[in-house]
Amino acid sequence: MKKHLLIALSISAALALPVANAADNTSFFITSVGSGDGGNLGGLEGADAHCSKLAEAAGVKSKTWRAYLSTHSSEDSNASINARDRIGTGPWHNSKGVLIANDVDHLHSEEAGLGKKNSLNELGDLVNGKGDKPNMHDIITGSQATGMAITESELTCSNWTSNADGEGNSAQVGHHDLIGGGANPKQWNSAHPSRGCSLSALQSSGGNGLFYCFAE
Repeated sequence: MKKHLLIALSISAALALPVANAADNTSFFITSVGSGDGGNLGGLEGADAHCSKLAEAAGVKSKTWRAYLSTHSSEDSNASINARDRIGTGPWHNSKGVLIANDVDHLHSEEAGLGKKNSLNELGDLVNGKGDKPNMHDIITGSQATGMAITESELTCSNWTSNADGEGNSAQVGHHDLIGGGANPKQWNSAHPSRGCSLSALQSSGGNGLFYCFAE
């Protein structure tokens, strides 16, 4: 009898212990909301701050966040910034603890654990993909599939400071669900250019101004 009582008390005590917040392990997410101003994110600094703000509001504390975004330099291609060089060395996990990638090379390989099921927002929710209403699978990156900047044309909404449309105003986007149209529909980071940099233009091609965030 005493033995059974001790076991029962031990189980009760274990259940009473605080459970570690799964959010503490989050090191990768898609923003649940964009800047609200299309491709104008306030530059890389503003985009990084947006990642940090969303993460902290979701309970992910004490991490340095970087937006997965490249920049473009028309004067010197060497001055362009590569998204892959901004995000640290990994590994990265989503809010459910699922491994996304061990390191940068793994992230940019076919073996990375991406796709709609695993590419969650900071709250642990799925992000609308193709077939959902509204479709929001266009994730802005300004990058090639390798994570390098696109040097031959400007596809970064003036380095993430513009919400303009028209010729020369566009952003390279990827498909977080790995399906859809464009030249490379199965690329999570480089599927096709957007129709413009305004929020309405981004939405018209299947996006909502969302972007990827990684903890350094």
